[in-house]
Amino acid sequence: MNNPIYPCLWFDGKAKEAAEFYCSVFKDSKIITDTPMVVQFELNGSRFMGLNGGPHFKFNEAVSLVVNCENQEEIDYYWEKLTGEGGQESMCGWLKDKYGLSWQIVPSNMGKLMTDPARAQRVMPVLMQMKKLDIRKLEEA
Repeated sequence: MNNPIYPCLWFDGKAKEAAEFYCSVFKDSKIITDTPMVVQFELNGSRFMGLNGGPHFKFNEAVSLVVNCENQEEIDYYWEKLTGEGGQESMCGWLKDKYGLSWQIVPSNMGKLMTDPARAQRVMPVLMQMKKLDIRKLEEA
């Protein structure tokens, strides 16, 4: 694991619970260290730190984690897992998990769909109508 810059996620006493949840959702994931104050974990090769910082700060949409998905099955899987147990759907592939952390669950070809300005003009209206993204509908736009 060689990513010298990684996020620290502030939790209200639930850092280990959150890390265990995220590790259950993402394959090839593990908890690296666990102390009463900090838990370090790895999701698909990316490092994270969870801090038991108390109730002072909450997550908001200004920061989100992006999950690139190769197919609709992956989008469906991550959407179901991350919105389950109290998560919330939002628009355009965004959601909040049960801890309030924002995620974007998007097809890995999203950049390609949006690169050509003419195609982007067709894709955007379709995208703006969706909560969970439907790859087929985006590609057909």
